[in-house]
Amino acid sequence: MNFLAPWALLLSVAAAVPLLLHLLRRRSGERVDFPALRYLLRAEREHAREVRLRNLLLLLVRIALVLAIAVALARPIGPLPGVGHPPSAVAIVLDNSASSAAVVGGSTLLELHRRAARAVLAAARDADELTLVTIDGALRAGSREALLAAVDSLQRIDGAGDATAALRRADAALAASALPERRLVIFADGQPSTWGDVRGDSLAAVRLLFLPDGQRPANRALLAVAVEPPYWSPRGTLRVEWQGDSAAWRVALAGATVARGRANNAAPIVTSVQPALRGWVGGSIEIDADEYRSDDVRHFAVYVGDAPALYADAGSPFLREAAATLIASGRARAGSAVGLLPAQRARTSALLFAPSDPLQVAAANRALALAGVPWRFGARRSGPAPLRGDGLDGATVQQWYALESIAAQDVDTLASVAGQPWAVAGDGYVLVASAPDAEATDLPLRAAFVPWIERVVGERLGQANGRVDARAAGQGVRVPRGAESLEAPDGSLQRLDGRTQIDAPATAGSYFWRRGAERIGALVVNPEAAESALSPMDADSLQAALGAERRLDAGDALARATFAAGGRRALDTPLLILALALLLAESWLARRGRT
Repeated sequence: MNFLAPWALLLSVAAAVPLLLHLLRRRSGERVDFPALRYLLRAEREHAREVRLRNLLLLLVRIALVLAIAVALARPIGPLPGVGHPPSAVAIVLDNSASSAAVVGGSTLLELHRRAARAVLAAARDADELTLVTIDGALRAGSREALLAAVDSLQRIDGAGDATAALRRADAALAASALPERRLVIFADGQPSTWGDVRGDSLAAVRLLFLPDGQRPANRALLAVAVEPPYWSPRGTLRVEWQGDSAAWRVALAGATVARGRANNAAPIVTSVQPALRGWVGGSIEIDADEYRSDDVRHFAVYVGDAPALYADAGSPFLREAAATLIASGRARAGSAVGLLPAQRARTSALLFAPSDPLQVAAANRALALAGVPWRFGARRSGPAPLRGDGLDGATVQQWYALESIAAQDVDTLASVAGQPWAVAGDGYVLVASAPDAEATDLPLRAAFVPWIERVVGERLGQANGRVDARAAGQGVRVPRGAESLEAPDGSLQRLDGRTQIDAPATAGSYFWRRGAERIGALVVNPEAAESALSPMDADSLQAALGAERRLDAGDALARATFAAGGRRALDTPLLILALALLLAESWLARRGRT
């Protein structure tokens, strides 16, 4: 038996009061015989046994009365047949991921979760402690009415969420409760992208799993959108991966349709677009709607403007060839706005490389100082060592210089080698720690070299001066340097207040980083492609992985299982009823004794 207020058991010492009074009454004073009262003594002797029995019963009833009140105030929980349940701590983990929009039996999985969660909350009592945690990690605690309203207003997120983090938050809320009865109720859609790697071994509470049964619908889905090139000047191409047999599609930029067509046999959708708009633009591609709407629209963002005016140092064949390739493909134009240069010719708006000749390091450092670049080349290092970051994984560096910062400025490390910065970016410059030749690094020999230069020029040095971050809902994203707010698709602004990292919004769409009124990059939120594979996990495997005591697919049965405690009930009410009965018995016995 458990007690919710064990301190109240201290009141049971008051049971000694009736016993002391009973013992004191047994003490008699000096005995004096009066002849006239002899007949009364004879009557008393005839009824002595009855009186002693009545007094003993009265003593026991009074002691039991005090003990019943004390134990009732301690709020015990123990086995008792009947209705009701002991005060319980219940945490609900509700899956509102993108895949919960799938329709099963005429209702979305999210609506089935809502109905079952309402049934559980409706069965709760005022003494229960209730917590609701959604798959994006949001936690709500409060009264039954408050959580019912939260469930009714709950919307799906455009992503898989983090089931492991949600379970941990719910388990922590239960661990903080003083109530001995604890239940963790998990509402899952069984989607492998959300639940495939989740384990419940570390969860302490009893777990119940709600997993709706039913056939998932066939799904036609947009899986990925590639913008080629990443910056349009001003024409570009969209390449879309999708699944399905046949569907009409439509491309929109800033809400206006710019292309449409029909796709068959899941062949990639490829279309060219030349928008009249300039600057950072949000767009979407949409296919015919089916029963699962989460992946029928996919968003993208692109910067539309003039191609960067590019030139390269004549003494570096690799840089000269890269610039010529970009100009010939129309992704750059000949000009003097952005340079591909060795550091000894440092200037602003330039991609700068370490000198090939070590004797030029001093001259390079002087040129960096004159250009206002807050970095210097330090000791020379030798490899081979792999490059890490910025899409350069797999490339190898043979020779590089340690990059030494001389000022506490806000910079980005684009790539690293041996745990040290290899490429850093700041206002108007990108500095690379190796020379652009095959002796220093094999990057110029790789196919990724020219696309990397194109991306660096576009993101850091060109007119766009920003990048596109692609995330699913709730995933962390680094805030670009100088960004003051995040512009939502509806035009509203979220102040960033100096934060360096935020979670991606829960709703899919094209968002823009802003510095004042200027857009300086984009954040595109789409569901993970894995959310479009609607075939659920094996129910027995998911139940075993979560360590769930029971698996149910009906809300009323789930509510009964949530608050069932093996016949255990709150015993304070029966004990108070018993105390009332004992009080009535004590009054009757006392009145009979006086008679």
